[in-house]
Amino acid sequence: MAQLELVPKLRDKNWDFLLNIMKKIYSLFALLSLFMLSGCSVYNFTGTGKIDAKTFQVNFFQNNADLIEPGIDRTFTLTLQDLIMNQTNLNLVSNGGDLVYEGEITDYRITPMTATADQQAAQNRLSIRVNVRFMNKRKETDDFEKSFEFYYDFPGRDLPTGSVLNEAIRVIFERITQDIFNQSLAKW
Repeated sequence: MAQLELVPKLRDKNWDFLLNIMKKIYSLFALLSLFMLSGCSVYNFTGTGKIDAKTFQVNFFQNNADLIEPGIDRTFTLTLQDLIMNQTNLNLVSNGGDLVYEGEITDYRITPMTATADQQAAQNRLSIRVNVRFMNKRKETDDFEKSFEFYYDFPGRDLPTGSVLNEAIRVIFERITQDIFNQSLAKW
């Protein structure tokens, strides 16, 4: 009888010992994790690092291209505003911003990229170029003026209207605004 009572007591002591070791390992792991993450205090998931600004403004990007597509100037301005608001904690203001984005759409063109045997366009390319002036009122060394361009290829039989045009502009502006964001805030 005494032998049977001894086995559960040994199991309880071994179990308590293992639980104690596991608690210490967990505490050590938590402490190491906290220490490692504290070294990344200026990193965030958009990759911007620490931004020394509280506000930004995006002035209207006028469409100065030779070929005018109505409404793309407003669409581009709003797309850039949305991207910055979604990827930072900066506040959008209409004037007096710490960070200022301004510029113009300088090129909008459709060019044939490949041809068929009967001299028809098999593939067309819509290209848009935007000239951007970025000013950081708190750190003037970050200021720049640069052109950003991207394109969208579509089948030659499709006209750049309706859903084809909307998709092309969405893809182009998504890429250009991300490039502007990377150049101005992420420093990529």
